Amino acid sequence: MDPGSVEPRSRSLFSDIVGRPDDAVDLAEASLLIACEEYPGLDLPSYLSRLDAMGEHLRSRVPPGSAPDEVIAIVNRFLFEEEGFHGNARDYYNPRNSFLNDVLDRRTGIPITLSTVYMEVATRAGFSLVGVGLPGHFIVKAAIDGREILVDPFNRGAVLSAGECQKRVDRVFKGRVKVEQRMLAGCSRKEILARMLHNLKLIYARSHDLGRTLGVLELLLRVQPDSVEDVRDRGLVYAGLDCYGLAARDLEEYLARVPGASEAAELRDTIAQMRHRASRVN
Repeated sequence: MDPGSVEPRSRSLFSDIVGRPDDAVDLAEASLLIACEEYPGLDLPSYLSRLDAMGEHLRSRVPPGSAPDEVIAIVNRFLFEEEGFHGNARDYYNPRNSFLNDVLDRRTGIPITLSTVYMEVATRAGFSLVGVGLPGHFIVKAAIDGREILVDPFNRGAVLSAGECQKRVDRVFKGRVKVEQRMLAGCSRKEILARMLHNLKLIYARSHDLGRTLGVLELLLRVQPDSVEDVRDRGLVYAGLDCYGLAARDLEEYLARVPGASEAAELRDTIAQMRHRASRVN
């Protein structure tokens, strides 16, 4: 989107949702609004209705008084055997894995989006779960009567021990990161949305897609308005898009908030260039 054009309605709706207290954030709707960056005409109600229908169907499968382990087994059978959801290990960095509509249509995704489907369907069936943001991997957790059950939706709902969580992390960090108890704590909904957006930001940045990177940064700064790194990165993207005044504004704000930044001298040079170019345009 042209930075000077009218803001899409989806971004305004996203801002409204993430401006609420965390327990009032609709994770599914907000995730679909992220997808609206790629699919502006996306029919959100149809996808939300699909989640509702899956949740109601699952609810009918769970006998009253079922133990948590039994519920997880029923959820796994429904989502992975009957509905065919699976982790997309072959094309992991495809941005479509991060869009909830694509995950529902294609039945494949990455850990965080499959975990979102898992949580949203289970919650609609009356079984509450929270996300757990391990380093380099995302899972879900049921916490009932002082007992915690860790589930990996990317791997067909496998129930994990702490040691198995460590193995998941080792696949990414080759033994350099030790899983601590604090890493197994539940995430807020806003933290989940921010992590989804950071994934997309990395994918787009690696492919040098400045326009899409900018759109993701606009959403990230609505979820985490105090993220100085994202202010800096938006300024650098603006610079790459020849939006000189906007680039200088963001980079100046970043340096005002982080005056001792290691890249301060380089950014001051960039700001000077942006101000000079802006003056020539004006």
